[in-house]
Amino acid sequence: MHPNQALIETFYRAFQQKDHETMASCYHPDVRFRDEAFELRGKEVAAMWHMLCERGTDLTMTFSVQEQQGDITAHWEPRYTFSQSGRPVHNIVDATFEFKDGKIIRHIDQFGFWRWSRQALGLAGWLLGWSGLLRNKVRNMAGKNLKKFMAQHRQYDQ
Repeated sequence: MHPNQALIETFYRAFQQKDHETMASCYHPDVRFRDEAFELRGKEVAAMWHMLCERGTDLTMTFSVQEQQGDITAHWEPRYTFSQSGRPVHNIVDATFEFKDGKIIRHIDQFGFWRWSRQALGLAGWLLGWSGLLRNKVRNMAGKNLKKFMAQHRQYDQ
């Protein structure tokens, strides 16, 4: 098995167990992360996973990792209750990675925002999930929640 593939499998197994410390150990200190809700770097990335693990009390997740000519990708499907609405979500996510010094230096998660918003937000997501307006609102709220979480967890001081 390619060492980077083993690293990604460790990362997602840790996520299944809500072990944010092991997840964080898979990242390079200069990591950059992006998905539909966040665009983060460094300690912010570890803080995001910590927050999601802590708040995702009913989170379950399946994953698969693929290696092709040294490129590592992952497909993962979390199921959880969205805390803002109490609605169940089954998200479908594809991830790509870049590596440096045996750690993840870049992590990009892609998923259908409209599909996610319909599940997480109900009618508002159905009607506005395609729009940049709702996407920006979700990004802003996610960013505020992360900043508040980081303020409560001093290990993420920059």
